[in-house]
Amino acid sequence: MVGFTTSARTDMLDRTMRQRFLFLCRACSATLLSSLALLAACSEDEPRVVPEAGGRCHDFDPLRRPYFGDLHVHTTLSLDANLQGTRLGPADAYRYAQGEAVGIQPYDDRGVALRTVQIDRPLDFAAVSDHAEFLGTIGACTEPSSLAYDQPACVTYRDSPDVAFFQLNFLLTQEQGNVAPPELCGMDGSLCEAPARDAWLETQDAAEAAYDRTEACTFTTFVAYEWSGNPEIMARNLHRNVIFRNHVVPEAPISYFDESFPEGLWDALHERCLDRGNGCDVLTIPHNSNLSNGRMFAQVDRDGQPLSAEYAAQRRAMEPLVEIFQHKGDSECMPGTAAGDELCGFEKLPYDGLTSANLDPDPPFSDQDPSPTDFVRHALGEGLRLDELLGANPFEYGIVASTDTHIATPGNVGEVGFVGHGGAGQPNRDGLPKGLADVPAFNPGGLAVLWAEENSRDALFLAMRRREAYGTSGPRIVLRFFGGFGYPANLCDASDFAEQGYDGGVPMGGVLGAPPAPDVAPAFAVSALRDAGTPGAPGTPLQRIQIVKGWLAGGESRFRVYDVAGDAQNGASVDLATCQPTGVGADSLCTVWTDPAFDAAEHAFYYARVLENPTCRWHARACLDAPPLDCALPDSVPEEWAGCCDARWARTQQERAWSSPIWYRPGR
Repeated sequence: MVGFTTSARTDMLDRTMRQRFLFLCRACSATLLSSLALLAACSEDEPRVVPEAGGRCHDFDPLRRPYFGDLHVHTTLSLDANLQGTRLGPADAYRYAQGEAVGIQPYDDRGVALRTVQIDRPLDFAAVSDHAEFLGTIGACTEPSSLAYDQPACVTYRDSPDVAFFQLNFLLTQEQGNVAPPELCGMDGSLCEAPARDAWLETQDAAEAAYDRTEACTFTTFVAYEWSGNPEIMARNLHRNVIFRNHVVPEAPISYFDESFPEGLWDALHERCLDRGNGCDVLTIPHNSNLSNGRMFAQVDRDGQPLSAEYAAQRRAMEPLVEIFQHKGDSECMPGTAAGDELCGFEKLPYDGLTSANLDPDPPFSDQDPSPTDFVRHALGEGLRLDELLGANPFEYGIVASTDTHIATPGNVGEVGFVGHGGAGQPNRDGLPKGLADVPAFNPGGLAVLWAEENSRDALFLAMRRREAYGTSGPRIVLRFFGGFGYPANLCDASDFAEQGYDGGVPMGGVLGAPPAPDVAPAFAVSALRDAGTPGAPGTPLQRIQIVKGWLAGGESRFRVYDVAGDAQNGASVDLATCQPTGVGADSLCTVWTDPAFDAAEHAFYYARVLENPTCRWHARACLDAPPLDCALPDSVPEEWAGCCDARWARTQQERAWSSPIWYRPGR
């Protein structure tokens, strides 16, 4: 507290105590309800789960800290991961996230893993989100005691996993309203019920066992799953990760076979969770919108009718966040569109659906370009228009990123030594990769970052709810973003930057109301710290901070990107012969920026994008170990190293972070 007067220290202490009290009050209702439900459900002989309690961590900080994690993780309980050779389960995924080395596929005849991986720094939180669909199919086809074990489809599952992969996933491509689980489960699905229940309990037990409920609060887990709808033969992605606030969850996950429309999923989650009055709380996170071909952000409901205010309010309440980046590419913005800019080409997949990504990993770019409406920035702009029209914004999304790993390695985002994530891409089930470990189109994925008072379920979940979250493409960049109408120009020099940010406005994810006068423009305080890295691998310097603005003009969305801190012309580059970076950059960047084109009558949003200096992409680093290649003679290049000569895949990149937006609503 050096530098503060006695009065200032007293004021800050009072504010700290008030914020801690308010935080505890927010948590107490759900905690009490959870305790009562557990006591009613448990017999005297059964162990009782300790209910969640907020404000218990010794490093509680009312001004909040950034916690890094992964909200999109698949293990052997997911059909696609299982068929591709993943043997690690939920408990293994949480061990990996906390820093333990794990063995991954391929395995030798004795079942010994031929590769070992270990995260460079443990995560703060993670959520195993295995596909709800086919949870019971795996056990039904792999457990000899199962009544379905000898069915032809299960024999195919064990003997021809690639065939089974497409046969079973084909069921997810049926048109919404006309989907059904696999026949091997029986007419009433009963043959898969017991193994599905076992898998769901395993998911819960692993989350509970790994969750640090002590005051140290070293690691937090969430019970979660993925709802995996892929309508149309090209598998247009509608997937949602379903994240529960605590240990109080439905008896079974609601799958695409149960409810094939997002509205149906939300209604079912209300019925089986939110409206039960037992402390159950939940949210959903749409992901991978770049492979939805216009479906993820479609502006019609399940009946094909234009979106209503009721629909918009329900979607906004159930989906506070969207996944902007993962193993299967970037979903921020599309190059060459009205919502795009020159940096939107980052990690773009050349596919328009999951079928293309799985069947044809090397298509011509022009054949399967994703739809411009698949991208988050476009959706944010459409959200402004719908907000003005309906009085509610269905696309008022905060932003996170994650990995979508299918080998149970949450947070495995390093570009050096990347082993692939499975799912789409190269599974490496049957042998060690002879060349590149994955198809060059894919990448190591990103991280979700939550600003919270402590590393507990309640605190992190509330951060997701209020959208005080951001995503990175892998680096642990620390990003803060505030918006208000009275920040001083020298706020970056203040020792109480965050306190003034909260007191004078709203953090990322917040909504600004009317200015104090029509000619007063909002100011945005943004700060970024480079990833500190590890002793053996320091982080990359920052190049610049940008603020992306979207607004309405004449009922149409418009977009502009402003450079607000740093230097785009800092001379940083990469020696491709060695992947050594050169040039200068910044350890930290901070500024207070005022919108020079603000119109108090126009709906608008603003988010920050932080860019590192250029570095080598994972496949360029791997190609340094390739045998001598003559890319001028493509036929002489071994197939396993062909990606090293493919000019479509950029050899360098600028890793980045994206804040959740801050919205401005006229007259609020």
